[in-house]
This record gives sequence, structure tokens and C-alpha cells, in this order.
Amino acid sequence: MDLGLAGRHVLITGGSQGIGLAVARGFLTEGCHVTIAARDPRKIEEAVASLKGSGPGTIEGRSIDLSKRGAAEELVAAYADTDILVNNAGAIPIGDIFEVDEERWRAAWDLKVFGYINMSRAMYARMKGKPPKAIINVVGTGGEKAQWRYACGTPANIALYGLTKAMGGRSIDDGIRIVAVSPGAVETERWQNLHKQRARDKTGTDANWRDGLSKDQPLNRAAMPEEVANVVVFMASDRASWVSAEVVTVDGGRLHRENWF
Repeated sequence: MDLGLAGRHVLITGGSQGIGLAVARGFLTEGCHVTIAARDPRKIEEAVASLKGSGPGTIEGRSIDLSKRGAAEELVAAYADTDILVNNAGAIPIGDIFEVDEERWRAAWDLKVFGYINMSRAMYARMKGKPPKAIINVVGTGGEKAQWRYACGTPANIALYGLTKAMGGRSIDDGIRIVAVSPGAVETERWQNLHKQRARDKTGTDANWRDGLSKDQPLNRAAMPEEVANVVVFMASDRASWVSAEVVTVDGGRLHRENWF
């Protein structure tokens, strides 16, 4: 399906790895001009090199720490002609309310929650009245199913669901659609490292870290980053022109998989 995205300018935060990298590749195959932004300049350089030749689009990278005040405004000013913003930067720590101290909690929210807020505010002002524009927030199903050991991430995701709906309910009048794509478990490097560490904590080794890991997941596996990226790219396209202020869950039905009988 031709999504009609050729030539559009796309800015992806947290684009050097995982879902963000897959999203960048998806837009490149559609012929977009893609910029990925992330904190680590080495990872940005490696990601840009790996993405070159992925499609007819163009790719560049920008190293920036979006947890810092003024960084979002700086990035938006540098890419003021952006048609599609994908907010994806963020790494929320696992742990209950006692395990995640205030310093780590604030650092996580500065990057993900306030990073999304600040990027959306600054980019909205640039996009307003110049349709078709789209802001896609990559969030996470932790916002739909609260968990004791995700005390920092659950309210962060709930806040970003709220941001999407609060802005997206009216933004379409200004030519901007705002949508959240909310993945469940995704086979990223971060996801793998998290479960390897959990295995080491329990058994002293990560040799069998996958044992039993996906038994409660649909098809006994996590999603691949590309499966999430496909939804992001589609939602950013005019094929989804009547979708705004919505949260699109991408988890293979996991949230509705509980057996009650």
C-alpha cells in the first residue's frame, strides 16, 4: 500500500535503537526525509550508518539530551519544517515505589513525560495551520494495566495517554493529528537486557533467561520492533486521516488475554 508519505519530513526522538530505529527504517522505505535524535552521539552515528540504503528517503542524526531544559525547543527550531513528529525517547526504570527513588523517578520523567510534553508544545506551534501534520506518541501498555513493580512507568504512561487525548481532541482543527501507539512487550535490546538482569538476580546466571518468559504472551513471543513501527508509520499517514486523540494498542491482544474461567 502506498501511504503517500514520500517527501515528508519526519523527526524521531529516541531513534538510535529499538522501536525508534525500526520506525526510522519504516519511514525511509516510504521515501521520507528522516532525522533521528538521541543522547548518545556514538549510537546516533551507528544508527545512521545502519539506516543508509534502507529506502529512497534520506537520513540524518542529531545528538541531544531532551531531559534538559530548552533542549526540545532547540531541536524543534532546528527542524521547523517537520511534518511528522514521533515522540519515542524514554527509559522508565522497573521497580516499586520504594525501589525507585526520587532522583531516578524525576530523571525518567524529565526525559519521557516532560520530553514528550515539551516536544509536542514546541512542534504544535510550528505545525499549526499547515496540514497534514501528525504527532505520534509511543507510550506503552503499562498505562492500561497498573503493576506494583512499575510504579514509575504506569503513571508516566497514563499521563501521556492523557496528553494525547487532551491535545488530539482539538488539534485536528489546526491540521494536526495526535495519536498514541502503545506497545506491550517488544523484543528490543533494552527488553532483553532487562530480563537477563532479572535472571541473574534470581539465579546468578542469564544462560536460560528466556525460560518461561513469553508463556503468557500471544504466540509465546514478544512483538518485533517492526510490528510496532508499521503501526506508527500507518498512523502518521493520510490513510489514518480521521484518527486523532486515540490510543492504539499493539500487544497481540495480551491485555485481554486473562482467563476468568
